[in-house]
Amino acid sequence: MIRFTSDEVIVKAEEGESLRQIDAIAVPYNVFATVSDGTEVSFLPGSLKFDRAPRVFMFHDSTKVVGVVADTVDTPEAMLASLKLARTSMADDALELAGMGAFAVSVGVNPTKSTIDAQGRMIVSEATWEEISLVPTPAFAGAQITQVLASADDSVLSSDEEPDTDPTPEQVEETETVDAVQPETVVEAATPTPLFAMPTRQFRLPSPGEYIAAMTVGGSEFAQLNANIRAAAGDIIVSDSVVPEPIVQPLYDDINPLRPLVSALGPRSMPALGKVFIRPRIAQHVEVAQQSTELTGLATRTLEIEEVQVTKGTFGGTVLLSEQVIDWSDPSMLTAVLQDLAGQYALATEYSAVATMAANIDANNFEVTDLTDAEDVVTDLYLIAAQIASVGNYLPTHLIVSPQSWAKLGSLVDQQGRPVFPQTAPINGIGTLPGGVTQWNGNPLGLQLVVSNQVKDQAVRVNGDAEDYLFLANARFMEVFENQKGSVSVEVPSTLGRQLSFRGYFASAIMQENACWALGPAV
Repeated sequence: MIRFTSDEVIVKAEEGESLRQIDAIAVPYNVFATVSDGTEVSFLPGSLKFDRAPRVFMFHDSTKVVGVVADTVDTPEAMLASLKLARTSMADDALELAGMGAFAVSVGVNPTKSTIDAQGRMIVSEATWEEISLVPTPAFAGAQITQVLASADDSVLSSDEEPDTDPTPEQVEETETVDAVQPETVVEAATPTPLFAMPTRQFRLPSPGEYIAAMTVGGSEFAQLNANIRAAAGDIIVSDSVVPEPIVQPLYDDINPLRPLVSALGPRSMPALGKVFIRPRIAQHVEVAQQSTELTGLATRTLEIEEVQVTKGTFGGTVLLSEQVIDWSDPSMLTAVLQDLAGQYALATEYSAVATMAANIDANNFEVTDLTDAEDVVTDLYLIAAQIASVGNYLPTHLIVSPQSWAKLGSLVDQQGRPVFPQTAPINGIGTLPGGVTQWNGNPLGLQLVVSNQVKDQAVRVNGDAEDYLFLANARFMEVFENQKGSVSVEVPSTLGRQLSFRGYFASAIMQENACWALGPAV
């Protein structure tokens, strides 16, 4: 959801009717501004759509509803809105603060049609208008509150105040000004004249107590406070040293923590107790055969079950952050550390699963294949598929490769120079790589392609590098088990720090050795 705001106020009151209304320029068109998620956004004229009247919130908090949008006027320059406020104490406060110039409006919309220009900025051509909020800080300078209308009986007094029956000369003058306003001005809905943009008000950094109080409340109020701090903060130079700057954009991560093989196999739950658990499998099947003659004995053979022992492995990482780092950097630093720990956990468990697969390869399930020869690759894939099916009638389902071997697959061409596995399937195609060089997906010979970056760091028993091989397998050949325990945090008072950890239990086991083969160069 995109949110942006306004801060200009004209207070107006009149007699005879009980008015509780705020008029605002909700959205200025064709103006770029940086909104709450850091994106530069501009709205085209007529881009705002709504099926029902947008609600009026405080601070984009849906639990703090104070009214609805009573009327709108869509002009070529901006969307104008009249907000009708309810008779609640929160709405009373909103009227009072808006009249004092303490509030702006901020609209929450969900873009449904948009484009990105050459500068990476979003241009919205259609969006659903969900709500409009009263907030203290604007994003769009052109979005303005133009007037606040409230009748005399809507004045808000605190519980310990008494109405002043003897007006001062200043009050008399103000009353005369109010009386001079004719009701027809509102009835005719005269177009409000916006004031020129005012200089940005100086933001006062919160005290530690105010910051903790806002953090306790959470939600949009805490997010808005952090946004204000980031916008107001700069380099503070003291004795020729620079205090660390707050993070003002999302943290850039250069690693995508994928687990292609683990995801393809599907992690299973593991028992809570014990370091080692047993996975049973059939070692010998019973026998069924045709009876030779009447009353002769039937075929018989004992069903033998063997135990596959699975040992749990503990995977985890920890980081100690000082209280100073937590206090002096953006509050999302804690989240960034935990997200990075979770990402590294994913890579480590994927590495473990790939290592188990590679260690299963020996001379009995290895086929020499020239991966640069399309005919040789296709022939050997069919040959090994037959070998896998000959044992238990299970055909291969997955082709597991490294990025290097994936590149070789995509480069295979026939004798006429046509791609063997093209992006779009021809009539006589034997599989495609529809994502080209942008996605690791495809179905060569009907197999599900699994591209794992962890394959390149493994060695197979035939003394080759796993990244140079194709692994053809039925998904039943190996099982993975996991109990992801997640994050844990503990304070360290003696050093003024916080220890953050992410951990989980992970294990993998080969269930059928000859259901996974490697194809590649001879060693």
